[in-house]
Amino acid sequence: MRAAISGTDVVGADDVLTVLVPSTALAQAAEALSPRVRAFRYDPADGVPTGDATQAQVLVPRGGGQLSDEVLAALPRLKLVQLMSAGAERFVGRLPEGVVLCNARGAHTPSTAEWAVTATLAAQRGIPDFVRAQDAGRWSPSTKRSLVGASVLIVGAGDIGRRIGRMMAGFDPDITYVARTARDGVRSTEELPDLLPGADVVVLIVPVTPETTGMVDAAFLAAMKDGALLVNAARGVVVDTDALLAELRSGRLRAALDVTEPEPLPEGHPLWSAPGALITPHVAGAVPDTNERAAAAVIDQLGRVLQGQPLENVVGDY
Repeated sequence: MRAAISGTDVVGADDVLTVLVPSTALAQAAEALSPRVRAFRYDPADGVPTGDATQAQVLVPRGGGQLSDEVLAALPRLKLVQLMSAGAERFVGRLPEGVVLCNARGAHTPSTAEWAVTATLAAQRGIPDFVRAQDAGRWSPSTKRSLVGASVLIVGAGDIGRRIGRMMAGFDPDITYVARTARDGVRSTEELPDLLPGADVVVLIVPVTPETTGMVDAAFLAAMKDGALLVNAARGVVVDTDALLAELRSGRLRAALDVTEPEPLPEGHPLWSAPGALITPHVAGAVPDTNERAAAAVIDQLGRVLQGQPLENVVGDY
């Protein structure tokens, strides 16, 4: 686990702070912090940085895109990669020695939690089926499930998982949080085989790590109760797609997915037509305020750098 560093480890107290950011607006906001800041709009798709941009100590990548070895080699003074997303799996363990990685924890929390609750309610109440009936001009009443009083497992007890729980609380479900390590009010992932058979809804909101990649496999799904709903707001690689497809086709389980493996989901992929599947195209965090919150997180971090304060949201090596 990398230890957090302070702003003085990124730039000297009187030195110029050079920053590469993905938009002109963010560059202007960064330069407004201090005369010491020089900010350049930069997108890795533009190629390798040149000129004064190569002196950057801080790089803010666009979206979740990867950084090539050529780009990193062109930035010999780089000390900090500051993400505008919470997910950091594409960068963990891939940065040069001495470069710290920070994410924008919290920026996507409200919208992602809102999606998880929305998708759960929609799937439980059968909204996709009713929309299809509406498209066909068919009046087709039926009794569906409810979130009220349901048993909900939230696998991932971080910022977003906790927000999902708070948002769901008004429906009076029985919520159990699960994380890698047990603590007060949180069960361990080692207990999942005992917890899954009793859950009506299982929400996934874990980071991508070697332990979570493929954790929702055939055995995990087989342990879920008949008719249960799997909600994936994490990443597609957390779930074994073939194993999930088998359960959906049998009609035993249902799923609400904002993320898939592969992604984007190709035209004609069997998940599109799988019974009991509600799929959205990785839009859980896509609301107007998200970009503003992510930009604010970047500006706050740059302020910490300038003031020599400890950096926030340092991502460790898993």
